[in-house]
Amino acid sequence: MSSQRQDTNHAGPDGAAYTVVVFDIDGTLLTTGGAGAKAWQLAFEKLYGISADISDYTEDGWPDYEVCRRTFIGVLHREPSEIEINTLVTNYLTFIDDTLRESTTYRVMPGVPELLERLGDAGFLLGITTGNVAGAAHLKLERGHLNKYFAFGGYGSDSADRSMLTRKAIERAGRLLAREVSPREVLVVGDTPRDIAAAQAVGADSVGVATGHFSEAELAACEATYVLATVEHGFPL
Repeated sequence: MSSQRQDTNHAGPDGAAYTVVVFDIDGTLLTTGGAGAKAWQLAFEKLYGISADISDYTEDGWPDYEVCRRTFIGVLHREPSEIEINTLVTNYLTFIDDTLRESTTYRVMPGVPELLERLGDAGFLLGITTGNVAGAAHLKLERGHLNKYFAFGGYGSDSADRSMLTRKAIERAGRLLAREVSPREVLVVGDTPRDIAAAQAVGADSVGVATGHFSEAELAACEATYVLATVEHGFPL
């Protein structure tokens, strides 16, 4: 249902009106059912003949380049060169196109399409802030027909620092609006403590959604501005 935006009804705790909402992807908007991990495994097998499980060496919310680097160190016991990282990422992108199509447990999180539709109709500018490199981000979104909702983003290909890629997303929102966007206008939605910490680092409010591997209590302990079980009920906009 379309709704006309009323800024006074969309203010944060300090009274600032939100104009921009940015979403994490994995665990927040969707789950790939392991397609990403499988693509990394295939890339390492092709290039090095080694089966690599990224979950043995990384944590939720890490940017792709850091996932690649830490996994490389874990299985090959040395630092990768720039060329080796770039080659692995390129092969990862090739494989994830296939593993996403083949995933039988890929799913969009409950209430996500309806929320994105409503926010877009209400006049909010929507973007993504994700540790995925840009190519992987949009492949993951496309499988769930979600690309159409997002005008900009901050990606793991922008920085290995989660707060910096969130800041990059805000800068890109400003370019679209042809003005500087204050972090107080931005609501960051994510499912991990790293998403919450990134929002805090740039001065934005956050919504912690317990659709990933972290509970409402764990997200609340990180001092998320809002905490929800899913985005279906109680979303602050």
